[in-house]
Amino acid sequence: MPPRNLLVFLLFLFPLLFTFDSPFIILAESTSFNFPFFTVRNLTLLGDSHLKNGVIGLTRETAVPSSSSGTLIYNHPIHFLDQDSNITASFSTTFSFTIDSVDPTSFGDGLTFFLSPDNQTLGSSGGYLGLANSSDLAKNKFLAIEFDTKLDTRFNDSNDNHVGLDVNSLNSIKATDALLQDIDLKSGNLITAWIVYKNDLRVLNVFLSYSTIKPPTPLLSVDIDLSGYLKGYVFVGFSASTEGSTGIHSIENWSFKTFGFLPVRPRSHPHNVSGSSVTVPSAVPASNSTNKHHKRLGLGLGIAGPAFFFVVLAVFGYVSVKKWKDMRIEKNLKAEILAGPREFSYKELYAATRGFHSSRIIGRGAFGNVYKAIFASSGCVSAVKRSKHSREGKTEFLAELSIIAGLRHKNLVQLQGWCAEKGELLLVYEFMPNGSLDTLLHQHPENGLLLTWSHRQNIAVGLASVLAYLHQECEQQVIHRDIKTSNIMLDGNFNPRLGDFGLARLMDHDKSPVSTLTAGTMGYLAPEYLQYGKATEKTDVFSYGVVILEVACGRRPIEREVNSQKMVNLIDWVWGLLGEGRIIEAADKRLKGDFNEEEMRKLLLVGLSCAHPDSAERPSIRRILQILNNEADPIAVPKMKPSLTFSCSLTVEDIVSDDEESKITQS
Repeated sequence: MPPRNLLVFLLFLFPLLFTFDSPFIILAESTSFNFPFFTVRNLTLLGDSHLKNGVIGLTRETAVPSSSSGTLIYNHPIHFLDQDSNITASFSTTFSFTIDSVDPTSFGDGLTFFLSPDNQTLGSSGGYLGLANSSDLAKNKFLAIEFDTKLDTRFNDSNDNHVGLDVNSLNSIKATDALLQDIDLKSGNLITAWIVYKNDLRVLNVFLSYSTIKPPTPLLSVDIDLSGYLKGYVFVGFSASTEGSTGIHSIENWSFKTFGFLPVRPRSHPHNVSGSSVTVPSAVPASNSTNKHHKRLGLGLGIAGPAFFFVVLAVFGYVSVKKWKDMRIEKNLKAEILAGPREFSYKELYAATRGFHSSRIIGRGAFGNVYKAIFASSGCVSAVKRSKHSREGKTEFLAELSIIAGLRHKNLVQLQGWCAEKGELLLVYEFMPNGSLDTLLHQHPENGLLLTWSHRQNIAVGLASVLAYLHQECEQQVIHRDIKTSNIMLDGNFNPRLGDFGLARLMDHDKSPVSTLTAGTMGYLAPEYLQYGKATEKTDVFSYGVVILEVACGRRPIEREVNSQKMVNLIDWVWGLLGEGRIIEAADKRLKGDFNEEEMRKLLLVGLSCAHPDSAERPSIRRILQILNNEADPIAVPKMKPSLTFSCSLTVEDIVSDDEESKITQS
């Protein structure tokens, strides 16, 4: 806020502090969160629940007749009741889940989405949906939507494929057969659920679909007033259980939000006002104690008033001096980078992108969109990255930009200019005619150009070369943090150009590593980065290794098997073939054998050595470049993928592997 506006605001605020009966009014705020995939951040996993490849498994594959039970809870309690207006929030949640079993005749009992005042809700295995305790069914308090896959006469279940509403009991208030909308909960297919409660209508609706398009008609609709159950703060999450079966219950994504709180209105005046008349209470002689109280109050205000204005003036002076210093720093930084990338005007970039028209979008990312810009005056074509994040720290932005502006390498997408106007950050880069490596690598050969073996070798060497430059040859070391195929561009000759370097740091300059982590891409992130949130050159090496395997194999880091719901981790898959002596079979089948087997073997082993779970065992990027250029011998890679245990007993397999699994519990 500008200093002048701040001063006016404080001067306006001062009389208000003494006008209302209470100086502070607390406004109940809505809550929302979204997990397109899961990490261990902001979640508590209880019982047998576990994290694997960004998916939460609520139960484990156990040997019959063992049973399993698990719970996933969002760490932060949610405010459902506005104390001031006495209004209960409405809410909606969307999530995708699967219920599967390796034995079609043996299924678990189903899963639930629940709301509970307890963040340690964990029910028994067996027929209790992981929600209630077998020894005391009334112990846990909850409101739950059950997706039940077992007929249990103890709880008056109608069939083994129903959706119901449970309130503090596993006997549903109302339930509906999912087959009424052709949904088989036990199909193993990905099912998306929408649960919407509208407090003003006093109705809760549940929608189900095999697609991500919400059906027009709810499967389950219950007329119910939940205000009596959603008092104060409530935890939300999922639970599931099995009973002597091999059922696997998984949650793949989840979003949640509350809404419907009304704006807080000022407290009513103690007098009743109608027209020009004012009704006041009858006069009552004031007692001596009351007079003394008023005198003390007046004395307090007489002292507090000048003190408050002194604080206002001090704050005003501090903000003014700080702004003056920042303006000087900004001016100096602008002067430093004038010799490099130019400063574009917002008007110029707006015209070149046709007003940032959707038809000009050539890429999308966590930062925002990338637009094709054609400058009418020169006919030049560029790529403009438009941040969707507002930023007030223009000085910090320019400081980061001055570092990036000094980077020069043939395998970097060259920064041409920048713009910081109208609350937006815009970066102008070279336009890459062949787009991103991700797009070209994974498109079907019939729909476009297939990258040849020589192209892929050139990409591996070029990417290693530019990383060696960033890590070891720059005056100030640059850790990229987000190496992936969608951030590698290809020029007209299919040479790799690394882009987005430093962009995450630019955008999250003042944020913790946790914020950077949640913006990362599962499959490319090193285990220690996921665990501790600290980026080093070895985390870049890990990401490089994943990219190399992706280039050699033509497979994504994490992808679903054909005709199956199973997720396959690329690193584990290649390492498995190495252990069986068949690593060459990992080569992209679309190449049809048109490659040198020894060179392909070397590239695959380089990828595995870089993706070693233990960062200390990974080679430097300089060593990798020497190996690829036949200037050093390949690194010995163990035939079995090594396991890694962190000091907090969290293993790397919990994060990125399909092999071993271990329980994670956070509170």
